[in-house]
Parts: sequence; C-alpha cells; structure tokens
Amino acid sequence: MFLQKAHLNYLLLIAISFYLNSCSSSKKTSDSNQWKLTWSDEFNYTGLPDSNKWTYDVGGNGWGNNELEYYTNASLANAHVNNGTLKITAIHEDKAGRNYTSARLVTKGKQDFTYGKIEIRAKLPAGRGLWPAIWMLGADAAKVGWPLCGEIDIMEHVGYEKDSVLGTIHTKAYNHILGTQKSKKTYIENPYSEFHLFSIEWTPEKIDFFVDNKLYNHFENEHKTVAEWPFDKPFFLIMNIAVGGGLGGKMGIDETAFPALLEVDYVRVYSRK
Repeated sequence: MFLQKAHLNYLLLIAISFYLNSCSSSKKTSDSNQWKLTWSDEFNYTGLPDSNKWTYDVGGNGWGNNELEYYTNASLANAHVNNGTLKITAIHEDKAGRNYTSARLVTKGKQDFTYGKIEIRAKLPAGRGLWPAIWMLGADAAKVGWPLCGEIDIMEHVGYEKDSVLGTIHTKAYNHILGTQKSKKTYIENPYSEFHLFSIEWTPEKIDFFVDNKLYNHFENEHKTVAEWPFDKPFFLIMNIAVGGGLGGKMGIDETAFPALLEVDYVRVYSRK
C-alpha cells in the first residue's frame, strides 16, 4: 500500500509539473485594457510609405552582415502601400554593384519609442537566402555604435528554416559577435500564406517576445550596467528584407524566390495607461 501511495504521489507531482510548465509556455500578452495606442500606421492609403512616419536606410555596403542587397530610397518597386498593406519587395536586379534591391524602412528621425507594447501584423516572404526582419536600434546608434546602442529583434526569419522565427536581444555584453546574444526560436505555422502578430512588451524590468500573443522569449533587466541593459532610452523601428548575409545566406540563395514580398498589415505602439 505504501508503495502504491508513493507511486500515486509521484504521478501527481509529474502531472502538476507538466501543468505548470504548460501554463508557463502558453502565457499570453497582458490584458489589452492596460494599454493605450500612442502611434500606428494602418497603411490605409496608397503610394509610398507615409513620409511623416518612415524614412529609408539607403545603400549596398553589406550593413555589417555581408548582406547582398542594395537598399533603395523611396522606390515604389521596393516599398509601396495599397489595398490596406505595406509591401516591402526584394528584387533580383543589378544596382550600384549589387545583384538585388530591397527596402529598409525606419522611423529614425521621425519617431522614437521607450517602453511599451509594439505589435506588427505581417506575412513573411518565402525563399532560401531571404532574411526579413522587424526590429529596433537605440536612437544613439550613430553616436555610440553597435552593440552599445542595443538592438531588439522583434522578429527575424531565415528562408532555410521555413517553420520558425527568432526573437533576440543584442547588447555590448550579449551579442552574436561574442556568441552571447539572448535569442530564442519558436515554431510558426503557415508564415508565407497567413498573417501573424509579432510583438514585444518592453518595461524598465524586462522585454517579452510574442508570436500571436504567445510568449516565447523573456529577457530581464539584471540591473548591472548599460552593457547588459541599454534599454532605458529611445529606440527606432526598422522593417526590411535582407538578401544573403551571415545568417540569411548560410544555405545559399534560391534565385527563384524573387520578387520576394514582406507584407505588413499594421504597426501599432502602445503605452501603459
């Protein structure tokens, strides 16, 4: 009898542990009533992205990642809005010594953000060698440089891993050059045919990463130095499709993937009520 009771207690402990882990892994975003919308682009217009909200990083210098594209300036071929969505398009064409063009939209100089909930509903481009990203850099990047400025990768996807996305933090202490970046991967279903919601909740104490409101990465403020936590200052938003690069190009490039489309339904930024 004692052995039977002990066995039952053991099974009960396993069941409780499984339940708690399941609850933790399925944690949702916080109650929407806690937030108020402070900035957005709903893309309910036609033409180039709203110049009051977006500008462009321009050039083909590899962008520190050995990328192969040339980012254009206000080209409708690479970034345009119609039918309620923003289309960022990577094209296989020659420009300024590069074999691909794309767009890298930024809110730099237009709007910065410190803390809050940031949501982007988007459908991803398919193709090996593509590297779409929705991310943030510290507004002081030009002054202090990377990685001291800090980087928040809300969503990264590489075309050779068709079923997953990444959420990552880079700082002076934690970055991919050192191999110490704070990164996690999560499964995503039908990223190329369906829109998904990519978001973070950013407070003075932590940054949480979500896909479709499900938590998959959590980074806490260790209260050490700016080398670990440079996230108490303004950051700007970036959306782009890179081609090739140190991460995106690991498995080569599928030349049949072009033109490649990152389609964005909306970008919304909330602050605590």
